[in-house]
Amino acid sequence: MSREKNKRIVSIYQKFFKIGLPIARVLLGSVFIFSGFVKSIDPLGSTYKIQDYLRAFGSPFDSLVGLAFAAAVLLSTLELVIGLSLLFNTHTKKASFLALGFMLVMTPLTLYIALTNPVSDCGCFGDALVISNWATFYKNIAFSALAITLLVFRKRLKPIISIYRQSLAVAIFFGMGIVISIYSYRHLPFIDFLPYKIGVNIPASMVIPENAISNEYTTTFIYAKNGVQKEFTLDNYPKGDPSWVFVDQKSILVKKGYEPPIHDFSILNSQMEDITEDVLYNDKNSYLLTMYDINKTSIEGAKHAEKMYHQALNSGASFYALTASIDTDIQAFVKKTGVTFPFYKTDPTALKTIIRANPGLILLKKGTILGKWNWRDFPIEE
Repeated sequence: MSREKNKRIVSIYQKFFKIGLPIARVLLGSVFIFSGFVKSIDPLGSTYKIQDYLRAFGSPFDSLVGLAFAAAVLLSTLELVIGLSLLFNTHTKKASFLALGFMLVMTPLTLYIALTNPVSDCGCFGDALVISNWATFYKNIAFSALAITLLVFRKRLKPIISIYRQSLAVAIFFGMGIVISIYSYRHLPFIDFLPYKIGVNIPASMVIPENAISNEYTTTFIYAKNGVQKEFTLDNYPKGDPSWVFVDQKSILVKKGYEPPIHDFSILNSQMEDITEDVLYNDKNSYLLTMYDINKTSIEGAKHAEKMYHQALNSGASFYALTASIDTDIQAFVKKTGVTFPFYKTDPTALKTIIRANPGLILLKKGTILGKWNWRDFPIEE
C-alpha cells in the first residue's frame, strides 16, 4: 500500500509539472499582458490615476506628479515584458522573479488602498475592467501565489529557444510596450474603453432607470457641550436640547447605488447658464473641443483648433471649447495664441474622460458621438 501510495503521489507531481505548472505560467502571464496592454494603449489614463494616488498620499508624494507620465509608460511596459516573457517561456526564471517582486509591492499597497480608500478604484486594468479595491487585493493574493509557485519550481520552466533569441524576444517586448504607449499618447487609444466612445449617445448614457438602487449613506451629527464634542445619529441626536451646540455633519457612503455610464457631463456658458441640453439635442453637427487644463494645452494644438473652428462655422456646425480653467487663465491663453473660438465650462474629470488629448475634439449630432480626434489628427480640410 505504501509503495502504491508513493506511486500515486509521484504521478500527481508529474501531472502538476506537465500540466499545472504551464497553466500557472500562462495564466499569470496573460494577466500581466492584459494589465500592461490596457495601460499602454491609454498612457494618459494611467498618468491621471498615478497622479490621483500621489495627491491622495500627500507630501512628499504629491511633489512627484510631474513624473507620472514616465511612470505610467514604464509600468505598462514592465507588465507587458513580464507577461509576454511568461507566456512565451523566455527568460522565465527572471520573469518569475520580477512577477513576484511586482506582486510583493502591489499586494501591500492594494491592502492599504482597500483599508483607507484614497481612490475609488486601483486602475490596475485601466478603464477596460474596473473592480473594487478589495477585489483588487484578493486578486493580488491569488496571483502572488501563482508567482511563488513559478519561482519555487523555476528549474522546471525550461525554455525551448536559445538565450540569444530569448534576449532578442524580451527586447522586442520592451520596444512594443514603448511604441504602443507613445503612439496612443500622440494620437488616441486604438481601443476605446471610455464611456464616451464613438457611437455612444450621451443623453441615453446619462439615464437612470426607474427602479435603480440609490446610494445609501449613514449620517453622523457632531455636537459640542461644555467644550466636549460627541457624535450622534439621526436616532439619538439632541433635538430640542439647547445645551448642545451643532458643530458638523458627516455623510458616509455605505452602499453604492446605480451610476449611469455618463453622470458628470454638463456645459455652462460664460453667464454660468447650463446649456447641456441645447448642445446634446442639436440637430446639426456640434464640435466639442476639450482642454481640461488650458495651461497644459498644446499651442500647436490650439492653432489646429482655430482652423477647425472656422471650418465648422463655414459648414454651419456649432463649436464649443470646453475647459475647467479659470477665466484669467483663459484670457491669458487667448492673448498668447490669438484663438477666437468661444469658451465654456465643464468638469475637469469629465473632460479627461471624454477624450485622452489636450486639446481633443469630438463630433456630436443629436447627442451621438460620431468622431474623436487628437489635435494631431484633426480633420482639417486643406
